[in-house]
Amino acid sequence: MDWTSNQAIAVYIAAGLVVAVFVAWLVLRKTVRTRISTAMECEKDPDIHDYLVIFNWTRKILYLPMIAVSLLTSLLMFLKGAGWFFDAVTPEIIGGVWFAVFLVNFIIEEFEVSVKVVLIGALCIAVLFFWLHLLGWVTPFFLLFRRLSISMSAIGYLMIFIIGIATIFISWVNGLFYYVVFTPNYMNIQWGPTESGDHIGREDYNTQVDTTDILERLMGFGRIVIIFKDQKRSPITFLVWGIGSKAKAIESVRGKFAIDASAPPPGAG
Repeated sequence: MDWTSNQAIAVYIAAGLVVAVFVAWLVLRKTVRTRISTAMECEKDPDIHDYLVIFNWTRKILYLPMIAVSLLTSLLMFLKGAGWFFDAVTPEIIGGVWFAVFLVNFIIEEFEVSVKVVLIGALCIAVLFFWLHLLGWVTPFFLLFRRLSISMSAIGYLMIFIIGIATIFISWVNGLFYYVVFTPNYMNIQWGPTESGDHIGREDYNTQVDTTDILERLMGFGRIVIIFKDQKRSPITFLVWGIGSKAKAIESVRGKFAIDASAPPPGAG
């Protein structure tokens, strides 16, 4: 092996990155605070029985169904290229299905859809299909996606999947260091990898759970809004997953007041 070749240099760079990450972990492991370590501390604290840790997901996580379909369509295109799939299922049909899922995801991400809007939309769609049925255009309507001739290679679908997953992963990593901890007595807003943060008493803020977007709610997402008593501070909105359980948790946290277990009882000493 030539120790000065391009392959050798690539190996040196990879090894250097591994060593740098290991050294950084050794140096910072006692100073870095993450969402996970904070949750573990709250779990071990004998004075805290109810708590909630949340972070803000990127809105691109609402494209998760489209990302999953991109992986599936990539697999189908690979099988199609190898001759292992039905000839009747053309790349245009696969692309049309992918585009339909993308369009639905775009509507979910771009617009706030309430229950009233969903009911009105369902009624309009029912009227549309009844009208198409009277004209005998239902089948041509469904063939429209095929006629759009949307087609990509397996690599193209796979790249969309990788980019989508990378975007969601970056949002998750960002949430390791930028998060909020609710306890019965206080709220802590963390905005860095160390101890940087804002400690706020329970009487200085209010919370609001927003699940008005019914399509987001069906996907398990919702918003938790923090409203400060200090009018100079703007409200903070977090897009969270598992909004049902988190809404119950924040209600439990806000409904209790913790007393230090090590404190003497009132009137003692």
